[in-house]
Formats: sequence, C-alpha cells, structure tokens
Amino acid sequence: MEKHETQHWFVRAKPFIAVVFLQFGYAIMDVLSKAAMNKGMSNYVFIVYRHVVAFIFITPFALYFDIYKYKKVRNKMTFSIFMKIVLLSFLEPVIGQNLYFLGMKYTTATFAAAMTNILPASAFILACIFRLEKIKVKCIRSQAKVVGTIASVSGAMVMTLIKGPVLLGTFGGNSHNQHTDETNTQPVVAGSIMIALGCFSCACFVIVQAITLKTYPAPLSLASWICFLGTLETAVVAMIMEWCNPSVWYIKWDMRLLSIVYTGIVCSGVLYFVQGVVVKSRGPVFVTAVSPLCTVIVAILGYFILAEELFLGRVIGAVITCLGLYLVAWGKSKDYTPSDPVIQEFVFSADEGNVKNEHFAQEIITIQ
Repeated sequence: MEKHETQHWFVRAKPFIAVVFLQFGYAIMDVLSKAAMNKGMSNYVFIVYRHVVAFIFITPFALYFDIYKYKKVRNKMTFSIFMKIVLLSFLEPVIGQNLYFLGMKYTTATFAAAMTNILPASAFILACIFRLEKIKVKCIRSQAKVVGTIASVSGAMVMTLIKGPVLLGTFGGNSHNQHTDETNTQPVVAGSIMIALGCFSCACFVIVQAITLKTYPAPLSLASWICFLGTLETAVVAMIMEWCNPSVWYIKWDMRLLSIVYTGIVCSGVLYFVQGVVVKSRGPVFVTAVSPLCTVIVAILGYFILAEELFLGRVIGAVITCLGLYLVAWGKSKDYTPSDPVIQEFVFSADEGNVKNEHFAQEIITIQ
C-alpha cells in the first residue's frame, strides 16, 4: 500500500517537477543569452541558430517515438493542423523571441525575466476567452485566479515604472555597462514594452499549442515541426534585419556558441516537448503559473554573472507579482482536487474490472 501511495504521489508530482524544470531552463537561458548579446551577438541570428540546433536535436526522437514506435498515437497531418503549426512557429520563435531578446538588450536579464510574470495573466485571460479555463464568480477558486491575475499585472507595471534606490550593487564592482543601460529611462520603457508584447505572443503560443495538441497529440513531432518552420521564418527575418551586416552570422568558440547550443537543445528542443506534454495534461494556465521562480533564479545568477544591480522598485514589483501568481496557482491547483485523474485511475485499477469501468479508466489515462 505504501509503495502504491509513493508511486501515485510521484505521478501527481511529475507535472509540478516538469514546470519547475521549465523555469530553471528559461532562467539559465536568460543569463546566457544576455551574456552572448553583451558580446555583440545579434538577437535575430541567435534565434535562427537556436532553432537549427533544436531541430537537429529533437527530430531523431520524434521520428523514433512518434512515427516508428507509437505511430498509432499520432494523427495524420491535415491542412488545418499544419496551419496551426505555422501559426505556432510564427507566434513564439518569430514574434515572441525576437521581441523578448530585443527588449532584453535595452534592459537586463533580471528585468526581462521579471516582466515574463505577466505571461500567466495573459494566458489566463486568453484561456477564459477560448473556454479552456472556467470562471465561477461565486467560487473562491475563481476569485483567487482573478485577483492573482490583477496582482501579477500590477506587479509587472511597478517593476517597469518604479526603479527606486539600489539595494545591492554590482558583484565585483563591474558596473559600467549596467549604468549605461539603466540610467536612460527611454530605452528601458521601450524594452519593457517589447518584452510585454513578446510575453503576450508567447501566451498566445501556449493557447494555440493546447488547441493543436487536441487534434495532433504528438508533442515530440509538434516540437520538431515548430523548430523547423521557426528556423525558416526567423532566417527570413534575420536576413532582412541584418542585410548590411553579414559578419554577425560568424560564430566563434565563446559564450555565443555556448548560449546557442544550450538554448537550442534545452529551451527550443526539450522544453517545447515538456511544455507540450504538461499543456496537454494540465492546461495552459498551469504551465505558466510557476514563472516567478524564473525571476528569482535569474536575479541571483544575473547578480553574480552579469554584474547586474538590484533596485528596490523591482524587488517590490516582483514580490507583488509572485503573490498574485501564486494566488492563480492556488486557484488552479484546486481545480484538480475533486477529480484527480491519478486517484481515479487507482480506484478503477484496484476495484472491479468490468468492461465499462475499464473503458472509462482508459479515457482518464489519456488525459493525464
């Protein structure tokens, strides 16, 4: 009995472990990407190479698992599904990442990660519009989601508009680049707007991903398609934006190559797949609810690696945002308490095994 309880606890904890892994991956991406761009890396070229690496890495796994081993799970490619994949590759690789990294150039890695805390709010609103999330006005769970959404957006606005005094100076006293970026308010505001628009595009990506996986339940193949089409689309954008600067395409064995390989394999390869699996089982709002963890990790890494300063206004805004997002997470987690699919699976497998119950249990298993 204890063995069964341990197994069931681990199965229920897997989605939470997965989203925490997502945030660790994105946090390291922010730090490495900012370091690469500080060395002169073009954000447009960076995104192209990132998706080339991701496509080369993820495609063999998709060919083996989705086509060879579990080919019955993957539906046939239709024109409707293909157009959804094209939209996905345009929303996240082209719009989301280009705006996000361009905004990061005008701000800092910590600030960019903190601004992504509006992603859960955007995803929550879009999920309600597309009826992927249910709202009951008199229910405390729904109230927590709404209040948390408002708080997260308010916290992001505080981080954008209020800087305040410096709480922690740059680590090691290497602060000349930081002051150059931070003392000019106009680039910071422009960068924050770009990051906010990029986050909204990523929220749209998560919603469309959830819709696509209903008709194309193959996260590996979907990730491979997104990386392939994303490579083509971002290459066109990069060639237009860097037409007069062909030298940006040359990469040396330094931080730029490391950031490309890491973000390609981990962020655009593995994380696309992991995110797709969690979105398919728990919904888009659940995936984005742990974003505050990324802010904390980036703030710590950015302070030691990128010599970034911590300002009071941004700390206050981050705290407000974190509180709001955990309200959303609390309300969302309660959605699965009354009818936890793992618990139901255990009941059906332990009790009577008639055909009707087995059929219903099989349906439950498919949504885990």
